[in-house]
Amino acid sequence: MADMAKQIVETNGLPDVTSLLFRVVNGLGLLNLFLLLLIKAKLLLGSYKLHSLQSKFLFLHPCQVDDGVVLPDEASLYLTAIEDAEYKDDKIEFWNNVYGFDMSCIKKQAMMEPLVDTVDQKQIVTNCHLLKTMDISKMVLGDASFTAPFKLIAERDDYIHAFVAYFDVSFTKCHKLMGFSIGPRSRATHWKQTVLYLEDVLTICEGETIIGSMTVAPNKKNPRDVDIMVKYSLSGRRCVVSRVQFYKMR
Repeated sequence: MADMAKQIVETNGLPDVTSLLFRVVNGLGLLNLFLLLLIKAKLLLGSYKLHSLQSKFLFLHPCQVDDGVVLPDEASLYLTAIEDAEYKDDKIEFWNNVYGFDMSCIKKQAMMEPLVDTVDQKQIVTNCHLLKTMDISKMVLGDASFTAPFKLIAERDDYIHAFVAYFDVSFTKCHKLMGFSIGPRSRATHWKQTVLYLEDVLTICEGETIIGSMTVAPNKKNPRDVDIMVKYSLSGRRCVVSRVQFYKMR
């Protein structure tokens, strides 16, 4: 917090009194700082929903008996990519010029916090890739951490601003197989989708491929937070990029 305040002061050439203001409100938290500066901000808060789902069932696991069942008993995590220029410009690029102040250091923090929101299926640019399927009834603590490769193929010429993660669950132990999806092509649910914004804007052509991997693990200091690392690369006709990005779900 203090480093962020110092960077804003130095970047914008603000007087010492402003530096003092930052020090005074330092203990009040980031949200209060925004309010004091009269800046409207939408904080990107949420939880990595699949991990939350896993945690609930892992908590119950020791209580199971030999003839018991856990429902839903199967979960699958998917990844796709979307065009989302309007939101990214409005809520993330916004920090480059906040009423004349350069607050781009906060932009980096905003990029690291995935957004939990409903995605319009018309924004989807690529196929949906299955990252991992888990048998929830047999999971142990280590299963909440994993690395999975992905391959996303563009279905049209467009720009890509974010990856989107979502899950499907199944009730395979019922007399009739049933389940539901929280994906953007399904009916909206309480869980919505998890959007991970990219530092790059990817210009992609139909048929071109983004390859990469996603690593998910509970945060070592606070297991309720989830650390996410995404590696991705694109070698296309109009865009060549290779990057690693880190995210934290709180």
